Amino acid sequence: MRKFIKTSLLIIIIFTNSCTKEHEIPSNIVEHDFVWKGLNAYYYWQSDKPDLADTRFRNQNQLNDFSQSFSSPEEIFENLLNKSKDRFSVIVNDYVALENSFQGQTLSNGMELAVFPEKDNSTNIYGVVRYVVPNSDAAAKGVLRGMVFNAVDNTQLTTNNFRNLLFGSNTDYTINLANFNEGNPVLNGNSISLSKSDLQENPVAIVKTFNEGARKIGYLLYNQFASNYDAELNAAFGTLKANGVTDLIVDLRYNGGGSVRTATYLGSMITKQSNETIFSQQVWNEKVMKVIPPSNLENYFTDQIRNIDENGDVVLEESINSLNLSSVYFIVSENTASASELVINALKPFIDVILIGTKTVGKHVGSITLYDSDNYRKNGANFNRTHNYAMQAIVLEIKNSKGENKPEGFEPDAEIAEDFGENSNNVNLGVLGEKSDPLLNRAINYINNVANALNKSSVPKRRKQITNSKLEKPFANEMYVDLKD
Repeated sequence: MRKFIKTSLLIIIIFTNSCTKEHEIPSNIVEHDFVWKGLNAYYYWQSDKPDLADTRFRNQNQLNDFSQSFSSPEEIFENLLNKSKDRFSVIVNDYVALENSFQGQTLSNGMELAVFPEKDNSTNIYGVVRYVVPNSDAAAKGVLRGMVFNAVDNTQLTTNNFRNLLFGSNTDYTINLANFNEGNPVLNGNSISLSKSDLQENPVAIVKTFNEGARKIGYLLYNQFASNYDAELNAAFGTLKANGVTDLIVDLRYNGGGSVRTATYLGSMITKQSNETIFSQQVWNEKVMKVIPPSNLENYFTDQIRNIDENGDVVLEESINSLNLSSVYFIVSENTASASELVINALKPFIDVILIGTKTVGKHVGSITLYDSDNYRKNGANFNRTHNYAMQAIVLEIKNSKGENKPEGFEPDAEIAEDFGENSNNVNLGVLGEKSDPLLNRAINYINNVANALNKSSVPKRRKQITNSKLEKPFANEMYVDLKD
């Protein structure tokens, strides 16, 4: 696989005032200065924002005056974004937590949930457990997929308090369980006390093979494109290959994205293409595109995993276990985004791609992590250790080998929603990895040519989730590239 981009070429586009010595940057706006200069250099929509123009300030003093007009790094960051096009750029005040989240490590009790308004009182909120991370506190305490709760610490969840109660700084809380009651949950007297800790989630959650007559259907539940689990992902495909699978279902319903490199590996594990075949193409802002050869912005199918750390040391090198399939089935949802959509889009020119579930998010743009150093990398010169701010800014649009993407999201071939009580009087999620899961069952039936699975059916109007636990974490629905020297 080719290198994504050569940062040595990008140094020439960094704002020249960053090297100016005659004007100092006041200590109270060091972070503000970093925000402006980083976005000026890399932001995908830099040319659309007059305040980010290269000619906006004649010297550092003028930039200082501009920066002083904002009360916080977050405020200047938000002011400089192209809000009409950008839904995904974020700034964080703890880059360590951001880095950990890239690799599936977060402060969590292991209960992944979706949050909904009550049917008859939209101010009241209830949660439904989507899945439980193995070896977590929630798993140890007996939390199960499909459980409903509408209070925390005996306090009714509402639109005003649910974020603080569920996703705030509190590390311990008790969920008060409820009966669903047609979307107006009623407390049932049961409760579970949970504690958050630094939790590492293996995104390669379930690997199974279903024997369906002459067919062997492989199933993979994959929850994040985390590069530190590339070996586990490759091993999963080694198992499926050894089992002789004839068809493959990849479950991306909870996968909001992650590494472009890992997405390329997954695509190469599904189908075998030449190492000279383009998997995806990147488009950066005008300044970057002027100095970077197009070939450096192309990602290729590969038969080899080769991961290096920030010091350039090889941490994983092995051959890819490719199933060399001519078709693949993806389970998708309104939570399927970025790198998940990239794999779908990148494979479409080469093999049959069938989607089961609901429409995906439509995130076809990617980011890099910008740190406060001379070249905006963590190992760059003059890395500023007086603050912990970093930006996960959108810097590129990504397309398949035909130059296509789907910013409006991918429509499913067989439409079926995960039933959080929307379509019945009960929450009916089934068991992940079992045929009791309606989405997996529908995918298997589709492969087996069962009549009611072949036609696209309408999904009844349903209550839309307010949020879910993954969206409330530092890293959500992101797709990022790794800068290489």
